[in-house]
Amino acid sequence: MMSLCNMSMLRIVAQLGPTTEAGRPLILSLGLLLAIACGTFASAQQQADNPKNASGETNKRSDDSAEGRSSPESPSASGASLEGPLDGREGRELLLRNFRPESKLQVEENLKQRAKFPVVDVHTHFYYRLRSSRQALEDYVEVMDRNNIAVCVSLDGKLGVNSALGGQLEEHLDYLWSDYQDRFVVFANINWRGDGLDDQPATWACNRPGFADRTAEALATAVEKGVSGLKVFKRFGLGYRNADGSLIEVDDRRFDPIWKACGELGIPVIIHTADPAAFFDPIGPENERWEELSRHPDWSFHGPQFPSRQSLLAARNRVIARHPKTQFIGAHVANNAEDLAQVSQWLNDYPNLWFEPASRIAELGRQPFTARDFLIEHQDRVLFGTDGPFPETRVRIYWRFFETRDEAFDYSEKVPPPQGLWQIYGVDLPDSVLQKLYHQNAARLIPGVKERLEAYRRRGNPHRSSSPQTTGDQDG
Repeated sequence: MMSLCNMSMLRIVAQLGPTTEAGRPLILSLGLLLAIACGTFASAQQQADNPKNASGETNKRSDDSAEGRSSPESPSASGASLEGPLDGREGRELLLRNFRPESKLQVEENLKQRAKFPVVDVHTHFYYRLRSSRQALEDYVEVMDRNNIAVCVSLDGKLGVNSALGGQLEEHLDYLWSDYQDRFVVFANINWRGDGLDDQPATWACNRPGFADRTAEALATAVEKGVSGLKVFKRFGLGYRNADGSLIEVDDRRFDPIWKACGELGIPVIIHTADPAAFFDPIGPENERWEELSRHPDWSFHGPQFPSRQSLLAARNRVIARHPKTQFIGAHVANNAEDLAQVSQWLNDYPNLWFEPASRIAELGRQPFTARDFLIEHQDRVLFGTDGPFPETRVRIYWRFFETRDEAFDYSEKVPPPQGLWQIYGVDLPDSVLQKLYHQNAARLIPGVKERLEAYRRRGNPHRSSSPQTTGDQDG
């Protein structure tokens, strides 16, 4: 039924009759005044009919005070209160970061306590995560034993300032190899700054003549000492700078001798270029990683001060194309897990490109059908990685993801989940693909892995289970 206010508005318009363009502002002004009056009347009538406010307390005033009025601009217009903790309880609004939905799904669960086959984790950071703690290292080796992780590749061996050894690399080799050389492989890192001043790029080692040749020589020495590869971090393209302060481009030809040397030395380059797609978008309500970026705004690469994500990935691909005799591992599903069709095309275009899923099962697991097809299609170029060492709870989620067809489960032990507010689904890979993913491809690609795997099998694993789900330790 039409309200009295609306009927009054229609009568006034009808009495004024047809209007010209010049007369329309008068009609609009009268209509606006009547609309405001009607809104005030409706609000007062609602207060009279409903003497309790959203919190359940009796209104002490029925006029247009803050307690008795709502405006279209305020979230309280929906009836929720902005007073007190915004926890979504008792009619209050809810902050996104406080959203903790508990699923009511009743589906089959196949929790995995260990990997079905021996695992080589090619993406770990034992220097940066454990900070040279002996106890933390011993604890994680026990995690490795319980979970059938035969070998970890630590990517944290920064080259010395004036030579390969010295500094972080030598310290890290001693840390891992004093007691567990048979369980760890180490990759070197380029020392871009050297002894230069942090805020003066012109003083950095990478901007001095002969830097690439010296780095190639340092890598050769490191390989003689047992180093098995080179890790390139994302600051190459997003942080390291030329002498004039501009960002170094990933395909800068000054550094070609380094990539060429890796091919000649027979070691792979694992390269992290760019970051998740959402990190290059504005931090706004449309950003699917808003919750994460709101906690870490420094992870955002949106803005003219940064190159586009597309240009970074294209520059990396030009390096891969220029050095066909060097094997490159695209870290984090070549940092494009959101678009597996594109990654598939890259793998077809560049026979020397490999990939691993460290910290990307959150992306793969929300597209399980596409991800499964992708992993099976490229089973000869996939490696296993986590980005750990992580808590054992998260490590075991990887086994569940790759080995089961479980539905709607958490990809992390953290609350809230750190890489998007969603759950994942398992891809249930065939055993033949699992073995390539878990260890066979790594043994083919990375020096030192095959020997360590063989030693792991000869030694036997004291934590091996006799249960049906975990007896598949044989190599295929």
